[in-house]
Formats: sequence, C-alpha cells, structure tokens
Amino acid sequence: MELLGKKKKKTGLALGGGAVLGAVHVGVFKVLKEKNITIDCISGTSIGAFMAALYAFGVSAGDIEKVSEDLSWLDISKMSLSKFGLMSNEKFGELLIEQIGDKNIEDADIPLRIIATDIATGERVVLEKGNLADAVRASACIPGIFKPMEIDGRMLMDGGIVENVPVTPLVDMGADHIIGVMLTVSAAAKRPEHIIEVLLNTFEFMITNISKPYLEDVDVLIKPDLSSFDKVDTRQIRDLIKIGYEEAEKMLSN
Repeated sequence: MELLGKKKKKTGLALGGGAVLGAVHVGVFKVLKEKNITIDCISGTSIGAFMAALYAFGVSAGDIEKVSEDLSWLDISKMSLSKFGLMSNEKFGELLIEQIGDKNIEDADIPLRIIATDIATGERVVLEKGNLADAVRASACIPGIFKPMEIDGRMLMDGGIVENVPVTPLVDMGADHIIGVMLTVSAAAKRPEHIIEVLLNTFEFMITNISKPYLEDVDVLIKPDLSSFDKVDTRQIRDLIKIGYEEAEKMLSN
C-alpha cells in the first residue's frame, strides 16, 4: 500500500554540448514523449542549452526537429571583427527568439538552468534568470570560434569548459533521477580539414576528461556512438536525430 503523501520522484535532464551533434537531443525528446516520461527540471550546455531552452518553453519534439533540419552553420554565425573570436553567434539568439519570443530563463514551463564559463576566472556560471537568448548565446560561445558574451559584467563563454553535461545544477534543484545526454566523437574522429574543426577537436578532447566526475550522479547516460559524424556538417541532421532516438529508446527501456 502506497504511503499517503509519498513524494513523487523528480526527474532531471542534462543536455550536453557538441555543435551540430546536438541534433541527437531531438531523438531523445521523441522517446521521452513516446514513453510519457515527464521532465521536472532541465539544464543545457552550448547546443544543449539551445535545445533545453526550446524544450523548457514547450516547443514540441516535432517542431524542434523541423528547426534542426533547417539549421545551417550560416544560420547561427556571422563573421566578427572581434579580437576575441572569429565569429559572432548573434544569429543563434535571433533564431531562438523566432521560435519562442524574447523570454527570460525564469519564465520557462520547466525549470531551466543554462551553464556558461567566466573566461576571466574559470568559474562555472549557472544562469537561472535573465534574458534567455543572451544566456544561450553565452553558453554556446566556443573558444576561438565565437566571441564571448558579456552578462552582468562577466565575460562568458561555452559552458563545456567547466561542465559539458550539466548535471550539478539538476542535483542542486533536487532531482532524484537524472538522465544525461553526452555527445562526443573520440575513437574514430576524422582528420580535421580546416581551422574550425581543429578548434572543435581541441575543445572536445578537453571537455571529455572534465565531464567524467560529474557523470557519477547520472542514473541514465545516453551516449550514442557518434564517431562517424562531423561536428559542423548540417547534412547529417536526420541521421543524428535517428541515432539519438535509437540510443534513447535502448537506454530508457531498461
């Protein structure tokens, strides 16, 4: 007999960064819907922050899939004259506003946390209020590629520098059960063909090792084999969604 007043377990979802590989998250969303798994809190880093924002504000898995399939590198970046980066990801924020409007983080339907890094101090910054588009842009400022975002006097960059699968904010929010989605290309990663891929590979090798301690709090880790995929080629979107769906279906059926 169930005890009266028994507390419902709180499920958190942590979405990792990985540039174009973030399309994997869409496949995960589709499985969550099919299995009627309710997410009570969500966090994201880099492209995971973008996906988490859409999900937290009630955009359906199908609509997120459409956004992902129409995405191109030019949609989220433009050349920058900044001494801090090759490009600006201003368009990334504009794309988010097109989908859900100009919102604040604290207005989300599902409690949301965005992870960034203070590039002056190296501190992990958990953004839980304020302009959503700015927070997502800050979280997705890959070092050397995108110029940093300034929020509340701090120069912020990609959250993957400190926590690429953002588990700790979910623990702090009281999550009892945590699902993590990790996007890495390691074993069979292909030889870089240009400076963007050199920078992305360097960044990934660094964050893979940093992520390990945080993953100890994850109950279900969705980590598809992405070794045959490219981090910048948006022609792979459908295949990435498919492999995300298959891995999530496998891991969430246990």
